[in-house]
Amino acid sequence: MSQDWIGYSYAALVSAGGIVGYVKAGSVTSLVAGLFFGFLAGLGAYLMSQNPKDVRLSLGTSGTLAIVMGMRFLNSWKFMPAGLMTIASFLMLGKTAVGMFKRPHDS
Repeated sequence: MSQDWIGYSYAALVSAGGIVGYVKAGSVTSLVAGLFFGFLAGLGAYLMSQNPKDVRLSLGTSGTLAIVMGMRFLNSWKFMPAGLMTIASFLMLGKTAVGMFKRPHDS
């Protein structure tokens, strides 16, 4: 089984965003949300690594972040961090959705 390195990278990006939000602005909410959603994204990547058809958690996490951060971006028009996370979340959402429909590789 192959590892979902893109999913793990996305989880690291989400977690790092929460940490940076705390360090720069002192936002405990950013820290907690970033670590929580980063954990969920990492767990989703792990589950997809074990079974490529197990996409529910990854879809839910990236979909939720795409909507929430997209709304923040539309309200502020600031690329950092809302715009970046919106783009990353939509890319992860698309990658996961495409992965659902791929046929498994024959060994």
